[in-house]
Amino acid sequence: MSFVEFLQQLINGLSLGSVYALIALGYTMVYGIIGLINFAHCDIYMVGAYIGFFAATSLGLPFVPTLILAMVGSAVVGVLVERVAYRPLRKASSISLLITAMGVSLLLENGFNAVFSSTPRSYPHNILQQKNITLGPVHTDSLHLIILGVSVLLMILLQFIIYRTRIGKAMRATSADKDAAALMGINVDWVISVTFAIGSALAGAAGVLVGILYSSIDPYMGIQPGIKAFTAAVFGGIGLIPGAFLGGLMLGVIETFVTAWYSPLAGAIGFIVLIAILIVKPSGLLGKKASEKV
Repeated sequence: MSFVEFLQQLINGLSLGSVYALIALGYTMVYGIIGLINFAHCDIYMVGAYIGFFAATSLGLPFVPTLILAMVGSAVVGVLVERVAYRPLRKASSISLLITAMGVSLLLENGFNAVFSSTPRSYPHNILQQKNITLGPVHTDSLHLIILGVSVLLMILLQFIIYRTRIGKAMRATSADKDAAALMGINVDWVISVTFAIGSALAGAAGVLVGILYSSIDPYMGIQPGIKAFTAAVFGGIGLIPGAFLGGLMLGVIETFVTAWYSPLAGAIGFIVLIAILIVKPSGLLGKKASEKV
């Protein structure tokens, strides 16, 4: 592989990895706050893709309003899932919450399949014009650069919210100790709902970006990216926002280069790397050992 091909594949990998990172952030935020692996999160990504699709086709909205509407709609769905399915079971066992998350995932997938059918739908081609771009010796297309740029912008916005706003401070306090946060006057239920809203909005944005890039969405489109995004979150250190960001980018880059080298291995390479990392560092790349009280 020449240096120019290397740079081209690197851009493609960062673009794909940024999508994984957006989805992984939702997994890691919810886990960091309430210790739940929200397996329905990958289907919020699918919901966002459908909301964006109908905004672009039925309402004729351009890219930015479509993206915003999909993020808002996904946030609403995420909050409803938390209030209806998870909040009543918050004090139940972990296995009960896990089964509920899987049930919500199946409900969303099969519900959308029943309403919209399994026929793939395509975003209109004029929502984002694909143009070939030359950066010195590197040739790429505008879609990959736009997806990478939007993803990085959203991640910077998330960092600002987490570390520069009152709700971010409340989220960090709730993550550290929910009981202590409640004693300090923080509305823990509200903080958890906001966490679900933000994570779901990011997943919805990823759904729109992928729908535009691959020109195809369907009710089961969240399964494979959801598994890979969860892998990325664990890879970087589950519960850590920088870890989800790093894990998503690394997984996207690794998968892209392996696809170019030997495509049959592409689907499994993320898990192979994850196993290797966890053998050496069980808490993930950025994770730290945590002792549990018995």
